[in-house]
Amino acid sequence: MALQPISETIEFAGRELSIETGILAPQASGAVTVRYGDSMVLVTAVATEEAREDIDFLPLVVDFEARMYAAGRIPGHRFYRREGPPSIASILAARLIDRSIRPLFPKGACNDVQVIVTALASDLENHLDIPGLIGASAALCISDIPFDGPIGAVRVGLIDGEFVINPTYQQMQVSELDLVVVGTREAVVMIEAGAKQIPEEKMLEAIKLAHDILQPIIEVQERLCRHVGKPKRELKLRLPNDELVRLIKDRYGERITEALCIREKLKRESALTKLLQEIQTALVAEFPEFSEQVKQSCNAAIKELVNERTVKLGVRADGRRLEEMRPVSCSVGISPRVHGSGLFIRGETQVLTIATLGATTDEMWVDSLMEEEVTKRFMHQYNFPPYSVGDAKPLRAPSRREIGHGALAEKALEAVIPPEEEFPYTIRLVTEVLSSNGSTSMASVCGGTLALMDAAVPILAPVAGISIGLMSYNGIDVLLTDIQGIEDAHGEMDFKIAGTRNGITAIQLDLKRKGLSHELIGRAFEMAKAARLEILEIMAQVIDKPRPEVSPYAPRIKVVHIPSDKIGDLIGPRGKHLKQIELETAAKIEIEPDGTVYITCPDSERAEKAEAMVRSFVQEPIVGETYKGRVTRLGPSYAFVEILPGKEGFIHVRDLTTQRVSSIADLLRIGDELEVCVENIDNEGRIKLRLKEPLQPQPIRWQSSTIQKPHTRFYRPTSQRRPTQKREEQPDR
Repeated sequence: MALQPISETIEFAGRELSIETGILAPQASGAVTVRYGDSMVLVTAVATEEAREDIDFLPLVVDFEARMYAAGRIPGHRFYRREGPPSIASILAARLIDRSIRPLFPKGACNDVQVIVTALASDLENHLDIPGLIGASAALCISDIPFDGPIGAVRVGLIDGEFVINPTYQQMQVSELDLVVVGTREAVVMIEAGAKQIPEEKMLEAIKLAHDILQPIIEVQERLCRHVGKPKRELKLRLPNDELVRLIKDRYGERITEALCIREKLKRESALTKLLQEIQTALVAEFPEFSEQVKQSCNAAIKELVNERTVKLGVRADGRRLEEMRPVSCSVGISPRVHGSGLFIRGETQVLTIATLGATTDEMWVDSLMEEEVTKRFMHQYNFPPYSVGDAKPLRAPSRREIGHGALAEKALEAVIPPEEEFPYTIRLVTEVLSSNGSTSMASVCGGTLALMDAAVPILAPVAGISIGLMSYNGIDVLLTDIQGIEDAHGEMDFKIAGTRNGITAIQLDLKRKGLSHELIGRAFEMAKAARLEILEIMAQVIDKPRPEVSPYAPRIKVVHIPSDKIGDLIGPRGKHLKQIELETAAKIEIEPDGTVYITCPDSERAEKAEAMVRSFVQEPIVGETYKGRVTRLGPSYAFVEILPGKEGFIHVRDLTTQRVSSIADLLRIGDELEVCVENIDNEGRIKLRLKEPLQPQPIRWQSSTIQKPHTRFYRPTSQRRPTQKREEQPDR
């Protein structure tokens, strides 16, 4: 029996958005294809029948497969023509989808759930992450997997002061904002943004606009579900027992609260672990019928105690007020010989960020569906070693979390990186998390700013970041500034906001509840701004502006602009001129097609010399100008003098002296230096030279009797020679 496709289509932001199911991937729990313009993705959702043992979280995995055939390209190395591990862009797209759908699964679900987004086509205009996100929601909604959707998603740009819905790749090149908003009908579920110092009021306006505009996407999914939606299966949920939770709070509440108030993280966790082991052992013995729910009930009791104390008393686990930050300190120049370094400490969170400056040839190559050759000149990478939380584990390749946190800090700082024309360096930041107790990604933003200024990068403005949390009890919500680990674990939100004194540069919202109101978002923005300004003041006391000069251990880069038709002159025959520059100055030369030349040298002196050599190779002689040249060739009556690299002029013997000489060699030798003036340049580019002061002939001194005096032989052309006559023999006398 032939499969029948079922699809729903709407017009969205001037392009057609269609969701289709019933043809592809029929054995998946849910499968849809989403097409926007000519970009198309296949999204599948599958969940196991049984819950995984010995876990108390949702084991959700989202994969984004960016197939190169989607853009009509063959990937990989010449010996391995297939896709390798997921790219950074694919990992970030997968994390975007994960954070959007995770809060909408049932609490206590422990079944393995996998969502796979496969890029089938890319029209080189429309982004694939938004169709992938919409497809994940649609695939879960029509499947038998319990999911409290659907959700809609939209991207918002800001071009010439106007908001643009779902801007194309080309439009994003000039946009001041890259905002992705995901929401249900009632509330916002996820926010991610990169911006060029957008004020909080403007950002909130964009979020409200996006939430209104995504509503038709929810409607089209609801229509599809009415046609093909499967009945939802019942999952075995691992939920706490309400009676046990009340018992734990009544019997052990004071002891738990006492342990929660220990300021030091490791001591607090150790005390809580021992106390929980004692509680669980006692309750399992007393209530064996509830043994499987004891652990979940203990965790739920701790969460309620933390939230109740925070909401009712306005006092947090470590004694801070709701809007109070932990103590902040920072310093620069920590590591010798590196190009820049910054140490940022907030409470028990501690990061060290190192800045390295490199040549333009050190740019990072990015494999993209949009273009065959994409490079990045600014990078931020984040490492989270196990010792930062007191663990001892094997080191592995960077995790998705590390890649995601590094990309968030990179987005926050990218807005203030100077253009290449002003600072022609490749910039790499590496953040080493030395100690973690909440919001290391935002600490990385602060450490990155310090390292950039210490490395003399002329950033547009310093950037700082903070994380805002949310706790709730009996329907009352309170926001927290600068959450630590325990508040992240038992709270409802991790709202990371970074920016300058002028506005926001990056946002990432992670929720555990099913949505956030616009009012709470606005309040979070206000709290984050106040904390950000306070952090910036503390950082300014250490370093308030970029250093005037780069480190002596950093390379020196000069930029020279030459006419594009002079590139050949600079390169020289078989690269002769470039080789000469590199040999004499140890410079690396990179030439752009438009004639921009990047010169990278180990120090300033050699950089200056290399720049002068580059300019001399493309310089044109000027009539009337005087040059110091070197004799390169001698003819019968002419001498050839190199006045500029690769540029020779000629001077006649009569312009060299007023006296009569037998040969030009009486006046000059190869290698002699002369100060000559350009008399004229003819239509064929021949350069005629003259001297200001005539030369005097020098007598030839013979250094050895074995050297014979040179002489000149004159030959007549064959046509002018007289025929040879045979002499008659003379008779003997």
